Amino acid sequence: MSILSEFKEFAVKGNVVDLAVGVIIGAAFGKIVDSLVGDIIMPVVGLVFGKLDFSNLYLVLGSVPSGVANNLADLKKAGVPVLAYGNFITIAVNFIILAFIIFMMVKQINKLRKVHAEAPAAPVAPPEDIALLREIRDSLKNRP
Repeated sequence: MSILSEFKEFAVKGNVVDLAVGVIIGAAFGKIVDSLVGDIIMPVVGLVFGKLDFSNLYLVLGSVPSGVANNLADLKKAGVPVLAYGNFITIAVNFIILAFIIFMMVKQINKLRKVHAEAPAAPVAPPEDIALLREIRDSLKNRP
């Protein structure tokens, strides 16, 4: 079998296609969660803690050259080392929300699998000839 035909067989298997669909949906879902965190949750959290924009929280680690504005974008352009912990907080909240949503989805899927799992099959009766042989054996054991 040639490498091309092996690759074709591999690529069209159901699991590979399912994985591709999952990655595409996951990327789109990640954008939704990014928007939820960045546009809805973090502004509310920022309002509660007195800072309106967490993404601009940073700590300057080096000296700032003259003429460079004191904001994160300009400091990074100038090559000043900055610890952008606000962006990390936003991404961490994003991850926690995404992980929780995935956990809830997996929990529901597992619950549905339990409900739809087949009931254990009733024991299959042995064939008639085996049943007759067992009866003969048992009656011979009970003879005096």
